[in-house]
Amino acid sequence: MRTGRKGRRSKEMVEIAKERMDILFAKALEEEAGGGKVGSSQKAERYVDLARRIGMRYNVRMRREHRRAICRSCGAVLPGPRGSRVRVRRGRVIISCKKCGQVRRYRLGSQESKKETEGDGKGKE
Repeated sequence: MRTGRKGRRSKEMVEIAKERMDILFAKALEEEAGGGKVGSSQKAERYVDLARRIGMRYNVRMRREHRRAICRSCGAVLPGPRGSRVRVRRGRVIISCKKCGQVRRYRLGSQESKKETEGDGKGKE
């Protein structure tokens, strides 16, 4: 028999989960950028794993910048020279994980940047 919570999560619970995920990702990036300390990448991966679990438990999506900051296959934290190799080619950003070799590609120009440039007020009046 289930002894846990039933039903939908309240808005307050979801907001707390989002805040905790943000904190954990900030700590993971801080650990990864912290230098060559022994075990710092393991700590960073642990923080990412905890943030993922919180997201799954409360049915909260990770933010785009958080999703792009971790490797899908091995869970390593990508930003920084130790975690990834970043190349720009033909209007795309190519990010290679140094731990497992997984390659991810993104378009360089996003929809948000196009919207910002269109509405700058320098056009027909």
